[in-house]
Amino acid sequence: MSARETRRVRHELKFRTLTVASIQDLTPAYRRVVLIGDDLEGFVSLGFDDHVKIFPVAEGRAPVLPTIGPDGPVFPEPRPVARDYTPRAHDPAGRTLTLDFVVGHGGPATEWAMAAKVGSILGVGGPRGSFIVPTAFSDHVLIGDETALPAIARRLEELPGDVRVHVMVEVEDAGQTLSFDSAAEVTVTWAVRNGAPRGRTETLLGALDAALAGVERSDAYVWIAAESAVAKALRARVLDLGFSPKSMKAAGYWRLGGVGAHDVIEN
Repeated sequence: MSARETRRVRHELKFRTLTVASIQDLTPAYRRVVLIGDDLEGFVSLGFDDHVKIFPVAEGRAPVLPTIGPDGPVFPEPRPVARDYTPRAHDPAGRTLTLDFVVGHGGPATEWAMAAKVGSILGVGGPRGSFIVPTAFSDHVLIGDETALPAIARRLEELPGDVRVHVMVEVEDAGQTLSFDSAAEVTVTWAVRNGAPRGRTETLLGALDAALAGVERSDAYVWIAAESAVAKALRARVLDLGFSPKSMKAAGYWRLGGVGAHDVIEN
């Protein structure tokens, strides 16, 4: 296998009931929830943009989770609400799982996160598999909106010191920016909406060319995650700039006007 060849790994599917151990507001729109529980025994997440299904319920109610049948998960009726979230961090020894939530835009998952307190219960399923991107590329490009921040921050933490990383993230305003930890050489561009609506192409596309001007195309991996139509437009522009489609992944983490979307645009 080439040092730059991506690969997929499947995991045994399991559904877990976990308890909130701590909550931290990193910005006014970004809340960190640390979950704990013995059900995390055997949890595996190998890819920085893996996703788990979370099953949010009202405070005081237990999540109703699918069971595992011979052909996969069997969902009860009515089917429980579920949303996809990136495992921000996992501590096998402490049996904790960290999830970061973008709040303030409604929806069952963010409403759960805003109401959550220490001791609250959350159902979690998966991840069913991991998409593993090698760290050997000389340049790594990470582009997204707020929903991509957990995956971007996780990727930055795992990249080695001998690579360059070019990060571009769309946020509401300057108060929503975060600090990143990484051994790599990191350049960050914050594309600020300043009152413009979420889920439009203008903010990220407007900053894209300048942010990528100095990136070496010949040995770069590009990762994109944003609203589905935005991710598609970004991918098209990145291809126009001369990056290889073979070293690129674009995903729609949500869809404007849609419910619970997670679309792979292209791998």
